Amino acid sequence: MLNSKSIGNKIATARKKMSLSQAELAQQVSTSPQAVGKWERGESSPDIATLNRLAVILNVDLNYFSDRFPSNELENASPNTKNKESEETPIQKSKKKFNWNWDMSEGNWIDADFSGLKNLREKFSSSNMKNCKFLNSDLSSLVLEKNNIELCDFSNSDIRDSKIQSSNLLNNQFNKCLFIDAIIFKSNVEKCDFSDADFSGAEIQESNWENNRVTGVDWKFTKFYKSNMSNMVFTGKFEDCHFEHCSFYSVKFENATLLNTFFKYNDRFKKVQFVNCMVDSITYAFLKNNQANLTGITII
Repeated sequence: MLNSKSIGNKIATARKKMSLSQAELAQQVSTSPQAVGKWERGESSPDIATLNRLAVILNVDLNYFSDRFPSNELENASPNTKNKESEETPIQKSKKKFNWNWDMSEGNWIDADFSGLKNLREKFSSSNMKNCKFLNSDLSSLVLEKNNIELCDFSNSDIRDSKIQSSNLLNNQFNKCLFIDAIIFKSNVEKCDFSDADFSGAEIQESNWENNRVTGVDWKFTKFYKSNMSNMVFTGKFEDCHFEHCSFYSVKFENATLLNTFFKYNDRFKKVQFVNCMVDSITYAFLKNNQANLTGITII
């Protein structure tokens, strides 16, 4: 776990080891001495970009700020030996520190700003995240397993080829995100806003989707399998999509166009509403065979 008090203690320990005053550290981080004082007292925490900068200045691995890294192991926090340090330029040291295989899994992240981050991949598994920002981030190939993510903003981020497994996503913003070829497996996704997101090639498997906003979403080659959908309104265009062994509760397709879209072995499908929808003949056949209520459907 990671908290403000722990981060503050570690900043103070590393600062003193470097024989820096709070004012000197503040100058190097481009902040005020008062801000450094608040960090060290645990009254506030630096954002991830500032933590990266602090790691460079204090000559520690970014993992040093995690609670899994004991404070008394400061000597081991630096990945460079003194001999290597004397041979490398400050720019070389900085590049190495920014490219270490740091891992922020099993953390408790609250009110943190991760906007613009890249190459997270498997570094956030088993974490609790609340009120965090991931705006305009490259989260491609991200692996989230056993995460609780609440009230976070991922708007305009690239989440393609990612895998979200056994996680809880509640009240998050995913506006204009790319979920191309992503897999959401055995997860609860509730009250999230996916407006204008792209789910082309994505798979939603054995998951619960409830009260999510999906206005303007691109659905192409998207697969829903053994998933529960509740209180959802699907709009826009569905092309080459797949709904199989799914359950539908208070679900509506409205002003939607469905082309070459497969429906099979779905539960409670008679209750699904179709309002002002257009479908091609093959999709119509699938809907009819699935005993859908065909009122509100026009064949094109």
